[in-house]
Amino acid sequence: MERSEGGRLAPGLWVVATPIGNLGDLGRRAVETLAAADAVVCEDSRVTGMLLHRLGIERPLLVYNDHSAPRLRPELLRRLREGQALALVSDAGTPTISDPGYRLVREALDAGVTVRAVPGPCAPIAALSIAGLPTDRFLFAGFLPPRRAARRRELADLAGIRATLVLLESGARLAALLADAAELLGEREAVIAREITKLHEELRRGRLAELAAAVAAAPPPKGEIVVLIGPPARSPAEALAPAALDAALLEAAARLPPGRAAREVAAATGRPADELFRRLQELRRGATARVR
Repeated sequence: MERSEGGRLAPGLWVVATPIGNLGDLGRRAVETLAAADAVVCEDSRVTGMLLHRLGIERPLLVYNDHSAPRLRPELLRRLREGQALALVSDAGTPTISDPGYRLVREALDAGVTVRAVPGPCAPIAALSIAGLPTDRFLFAGFLPPRRAARRRELADLAGIRATLVLLESGARLAALLADAAELLGEREAVIAREITKLHEELRRGRLAELAAAVAAAPPPKGEIVVLIGPPARSPAEALAPAALDAALLEAAARLPPGRAAREVAAATGRPADELFRRLQELRRGATARVR
């Protein structure tokens, strides 16, 4: 572990990964960093306080989350500029991955503060490593929007990407996500990884449609969930599901004249622009008929 003169932890922001379930996954360097930091910056003092208590560590805790970040960030940056060593943690896993810590890291770097990583557990990477899906290219998209229309637009944008998609989702919304993904992405391989490294760890594999049906027929699953969706089997233009193509056309038409909208989607998918223009006209006529 890097130390300054006198044996103290070197000044700067230390981004420390913590266990996602199994305490045994916490490395020696992470424990030493937490014990030597001037303060630990955390999402929830109860969660991190319990972790430090189990490790026999007593350190001041500074709560930094979506609500407190704008108020606390200037104070943290002041401490860092003054030469303190602060450890940044999340409730579980690697900080700054789908949490507000990245803004602190960005502003610390902009201020010339040294930022160091103490790597360790990360739920998306852990799930990817055991999913049996292609790992040479993947896209982490985090949580998709909870509202159906916005979620479907996001899925339509992701449909043509030739990579394994890695998503986070709550148990309550899992069935809806899988149903929309099955419709918009087509028959792809998928994996649901739940409670990784914990007592009730579960890995479910199958096609999107069959997983969607199975989840919809059971009570909402509990715990932390990572959803992994395999890449399209063929070229993006061939693999794009009709519903995803329609969604992409309508999204583009909301911003652009019909001809330009068709050309934009044609450039993204490889489909003929005139074919897409005709399809857009059909969709617009259908929407007008429904309104009447």
